[in-house]
Amino acid sequence: MSDRLQTGIPPLDEMLGGGLLPGKLTVVLGATGIGKTQLGVSFANQGAAQEGERGIFFDLTSRGDSQNHLDYARRLFDWELAAAEVNGHVATDTIWDRSQTRRDVMHLFRDAGRRVTSADMDADEWRLWKSEQIKKLDQAIAFFYGNFVHGVRRAVIDGIEPVDRAAESIQFELFEYVYQQIIRKEHDWLARDLFRVHFRENADKVAETAYDHESIGGMLLATSHEVMLDDLITRPIESGDVLSNANTIILMGKVREGNRMGRAIYIAKHRGSACDESIVPYVIEESGLRLAP
Repeated sequence: MSDRLQTGIPPLDEMLGGGLLPGKLTVVLGATGIGKTQLGVSFANQGAAQEGERGIFFDLTSRGDSQNHLDYARRLFDWELAAAEVNGHVATDTIWDRSQTRRDVMHLFRDAGRRVTSADMDADEWRLWKSEQIKKLDQAIAFFYGNFVHGVRRAVIDGIEPVDRAAESIQFELFEYVYQQIIRKEHDWLARDLFRVHFRENADKVAETAYDHESIGGMLLATSHEVMLDDLITRPIESGDVLSNANTIILMGKVREGNRMGRAIYIAKHRGSACDESIVPYVIEESGLRLAP
């Protein structure tokens, strides 16, 4: 199982048959405050031990503050996250300079206002948003490609907020683009999207720093309306729901233990691998998530 991407939480890796599969999408779903981001930070940090590079975070939060990646990384792993600048300018001439390009987190849509679904905007606002989105996605391409050519093989996308209909979610649309057109794209084609008319002058360096996109593990952390684990397990998958395309689905929710509430984790899907289908309690401690033995 050496090719598996471990989560940094050994009991969870055992439940996953050794870990997550590279080149596949894992969705972690649960209510706010349930521990998803701590799991994502643990997964990203584990990259240092397995691939020699920690993973990166792409924060899609637009309705509120960014996720607590910086605090968790510092407290759990003594890891000071370096944030990518979001200034509208894509400096392709610095891509090959690790000191300028290798960054841990990007919160690209922090100034997007409280827009999460198409219903949040009128026709003019929608056109403006699409124009703004195109410009920002150029920065996303530079962020991901710049990290991948410097050895990063794990990407955590966080900040997906719950909506009534998944098909109307701007965030799900953005995630689909980032995952399918950036993370899952062959390195040379992604380089063409980045360098455009300057691709030829960078072609030798692109070939020299080639990476296998099939080795990259993607993890999406999505917030649900459902709080109870039982409700998450029976949650229907609708059109446009990212769960339908995920290779692995990890559910995190509340469970009732007599007259008290606790937390538990459940692997709802792990395509291409054996997995433990038990509902396993866990607690959140200063050192992170601890699953019950």
